[in-house]
Amino acid sequence: MSWTWRYEGPDGSPVEAGPEAPAQPDFPTQSDAESWVGEVWRDLLGAGVASVSLYEGDRKVYGSMGLDSA
Repeated sequence: MSWTWRYEGPDGSPVEAGPEAPAQPDFPTQSDAESWVGEVWRDLLGAGVASVSLYEGDRKVYGSMGLDSA
């Protein structure tokens, strides 16, 4: 199973990765996914992503986690 982040706008709706937001890569472990979002959260916030949710496959693990308080 891979780990992915779902980008969300201020209203909780999905936000697609765009030219300013980093792509939504797949990660082999939860730790890898969490480390990555810790490195790029400012870029995501600047691209209009207000929060993120972590998924393992189709299962939501946690979120919505606001980026403005990261």
